[in-house]
Amino acid sequence: MTIPAADGYPLGAIRYPAHGAEKARVIVAAATGVPQGFYRRFAEFAAARGYTVTTFDYRGIGQSKPATLAGFDGDFLDWSRLDLSAIVDATAQPGVPLLLVGHSYGGHAFGLLPNHAKVDGMYVFGTGAGWHGWMPVLERLKVLFMWRIAGPLLTKKHGYLAWSRLGMGEDIPLGVYRQWRYWCRFPRYFFDDPKMAAVAEGFAAVRAPIIAVNATDDLWAPPASRDAFMAGYRNAPWRGIDIDAGSAGLGKVGHMGYFRPHAQPLWEGALAWFDGLKKPGTDPGFQARLP
Repeated sequence: MTIPAADGYPLGAIRYPAHGAEKARVIVAAATGVPQGFYRRFAEFAAARGYTVTTFDYRGIGQSKPATLAGFDGDFLDWSRLDLSAIVDATAQPGVPLLLVGHSYGGHAFGLLPNHAKVDGMYVFGTGAGWHGWMPVLERLKVLFMWRIAGPLLTKKHGYLAWSRLGMGEDIPLGVYRQWRYWCRFPRYFFDDPKMAAVAEGFAAVRAPIIAVNATDDLWAPPASRDAFMAGYRNAPWRGIDIDAGSAGLGKVGHMGYFRPHAQPLWEGALAWFDGLKKPGTDPGFQARLP
């Protein structure tokens, strides 16, 4: 279906109706450059267990992209304040809990929402600060190559980050690339950007409970990177969970494996936590059951 963003931009979305009685509604907030189809298996899994799930593509991505990204206007703030906020408004229903499952940038987007109070809880995978200093040495070198050499060359040639040329995912709007590259210079991402001081106050206003899961083999967002970013949710009851993928029998997780089929035990943990929220948005004594 198509859901208009707050400024009217058409967003491609898919709704997976709950099987049987509806427990709650879940929105999947994707990672940067990852189309919503990547989350289909998780959405079907949750729908089969009584959750109505909505996935969508941010403007410039997947079913929400224009004919060309050259000259296209859109950035991270648009993705949250205009796009995700509209999905929240279109999904929320009085008396039905509304929950967010985030992946990487999805954990950033929650705190940027003007209507975050409508969300009763978030379970996020692979969210981190993005600073290369949190990464292992080899990954750090790859990321610095992307920011300092590959990214500038690709954006100069195409007018957007032609990420698909590197096999890294969907192409990225120029505005998103510029913000991403700039904020990744800072250990605490945009919290360290003086021009984004108001953002910290928005994150401080979040009171919904949050679980933040990061695999120890996630080279882009290891647990230390998560902790640096999630500290911005300073008034929310949040807890970080480190997953040793090998010990948990999950094989390799990395930054993208959270939503691949072998990670189903992580999905079960997320839904078990959602099931256990006694009073969405107010219960600080939450627990998660994970492998």
